[in-house]
Amino acid sequence: MTGSRLDVRVLDVFDDDLLARWHAVYAGAREDAVGVEEAQVFDLPETTVQWREPTSDRARTALVGFVDDEVVAAGVVSLPLLDNLSAGYVEVAVAPAHQRRGHGSTMLAACEERATRAGRTILDSEGWWRYEHGTSGLDAGGAACVRFAERHGYRLGLSDVQRWLDVPVDDALLDRLAASAAPHHEAYELRSWVGPVADDLAPSWAELDGSLMTEAPVGDIEREAMAADVARMREEEASIAKQDRWTYHSVALADGVVVAYTLIVQGNRSRTAYQWGTLVHRDHRGHRLGLALKVANQRLLQRERPDATRVATWNAEVNDHMIAVNDALGYRPVSRMGEFQKRV
Repeated sequence: MTGSRLDVRVLDVFDDDLLARWHAVYAGAREDAVGVEEAQVFDLPETTVQWREPTSDRARTALVGFVDDEVVAAGVVSLPLLDNLSAGYVEVAVAPAHQRRGHGSTMLAACEERATRAGRTILDSEGWWRYEHGTSGLDAGGAACVRFAERHGYRLGLSDVQRWLDVPVDDALLDRLAASAAPHHEAYELRSWVGPVADDLAPSWAELDGSLMTEAPVGDIEREAMAADVARMREEEASIAKQDRWTYHSVALADGVVVAYTLIVQGNRSRTAYQWGTLVHRDHRGHRLGLALKVANQRLLQRERPDATRVATWNAEVNDHMIAVNDALGYRPVSRMGEFQKRV
């Protein structure tokens, strides 16, 4: 018997019952922080694939916290293996009914210990809060996760905003936006498709995608570019397929090379689609490729997935250009996330 003390163990991700209990805590804490719809957590089948499929780019460990026989806390430790080798990602969730009892601090200490034992000296984490708490997370009474992070030595380096787009978007609006961008990108070929990236585009796609972590706004977060790796891309594609999700791509090509891309993912169990990365190579900016590709990809989604009722995306709050593109399409802000970092 552990009484009120948190007993932290490594989660056996092949234990169906325990993984489900861990997931319930993880999802419940996020939903309590921002709202059930706004939480946007992988469902249990998607989470099961995520944790049971090994990848070459990350070593992941899930920690589970018990009080007596009840699962009340969840922890995540994720260590990059191909790049950013001094960094580690840690995350903590505590069931709402068990918060403010020190369990989060105990779980965080266990996560940090595993990361630092692996030689990681930069610890990254994320926290979520309601939109009204503002950029810092400290408005309107403040978000508990921000105060928790600061108390444990993490600093907020970048604030992101989740935005939703109600779909379908009116064809007339998409026509106007496409027409406004068209004169600026006549030298480029635009291409859209469903499913994995074609072999002939894979190297340039992977190279561009690898730069996303540093080419997108990073604020005060210290981060290296990801290693360009087609094998890693194929692993991710395979994982997405096993999660019963589909990918919808649009790219801009210059002499057959991917110089800009955007990507939407939607699962077969969800009516919400997720706008993942959108990036234009720095040498090809100024041609309204971002707008053109998002319009093209929105058309693709609406043609292929008439069941979709929403697209959810995240933007760094300082990313004025992409926010303007999303505003033009009709996205609206609904919640916030902070990216935190700590040196140890």
